[in-house]
Amino acid sequence: MVGILSAIGNTPLIQLSNLFDTTSINFFAKLESINPGGSIKDRTAIKMLENAIKNGNINKNTTVIESTSGNLGIGLAQACAYYKLKLICVVDPKASTQNIDIIKAYGGEIDYVSEPDPQTGEFLQARLKRVKMLCHKNPDFFWINQYSNIDNPLAHYETMREILEQLNEQVDYLFCAVSTCGTIRGCAEYIRKKNLNTQIIAVDVKGSQIFDNEQTIRRFPGMGAGVRSIHCNDELINGYILVSDQDCIRCCHQLVAREGILAGASSGGVVAAVEAMQNQMKSNSTCVMILPDRGDRYLKTLYSETWIKENFGEEYYKKLLSQNFRGTPAPKIQLFSVKG
Repeated sequence: MVGILSAIGNTPLIQLSNLFDTTSINFFAKLESINPGGSIKDRTAIKMLENAIKNGNINKNTTVIESTSGNLGIGLAQACAYYKLKLICVVDPKASTQNIDIIKAYGGEIDYVSEPDPQTGEFLQARLKRVKMLCHKNPDFFWINQYSNIDNPLAHYETMREILEQLNEQVDYLFCAVSTCGTIRGCAEYIRKKNLNTQIIAVDVKGSQIFDNEQTIRRFPGMGAGVRSIHCNDELINGYILVSDQDCIRCCHQLVAREGILAGASSGGVVAAVEAMQNQMKSNSTCVMILPDRGDRYLKTLYSETWIKENFGEEYYKKLLSQNFRGTPAPKIQLFSVKG
């Protein structure tokens, strides 16, 4: 790759020495916010787009279309701007205005779905129906389809290769937020092919339908899904942890206060999951957290005093200011049989 796209990947892996009180575990964070589009979805976007171009599915007259909650849309908008391709992102009310503005700044168009699917009550289903309808009407449209595109998980063979190279293949635990499950699928497949004994833990948000069927409001895009993607494969992982929106908020603030890292909601969820499970980890082990995106796109939500008070109340915000605050109830931990 050349130009701005050559800056995607090879993100730093840093040791976190202040985040948790325990000193018997080596904690590391893979900072995907360093990608030029600001998230791990840059990797996914360029892999899917460039392979579609190579395979002849996309040419100069093609309009690329995708259902996205934000970060993949930004990654695709960046890549499409470079390749001079037209892009339409189908979004819903959960997409932040800042993400939408960034997509537009790259030249992408926004198609807005304002109502959830009447059968499921989920916006994802409504977005997917909208994409399929637009593709049916416009033969020059090409749906990237992150939910079933094999290049989605394949992009993260490289993510995992980088992590293992950076730590000389000494990774005992890997924590990864899930949505389409492309990242965790690719990382897990790479680990299993290397015959490593890394424990792979998926981090999902309460209200998501990937591992659980609890119907709860999800306030942040990027983690969780209303539909389980075909990329999800429980046989490749060792378990999952369900965190709440409050966990995500609390641990994002904790990341800033203790490590100086301004990260997005799913990064906070990953930290909350590690915090919940750290007492079950072996002494002197190495734990890697993939932090998917940057936090400046959440300044009006999880970093906003006004927004937090409106959504969770004055008392919650006061507790949040205490560094010793721990959310209740605790995240749900579900471990499977150990896989090698």
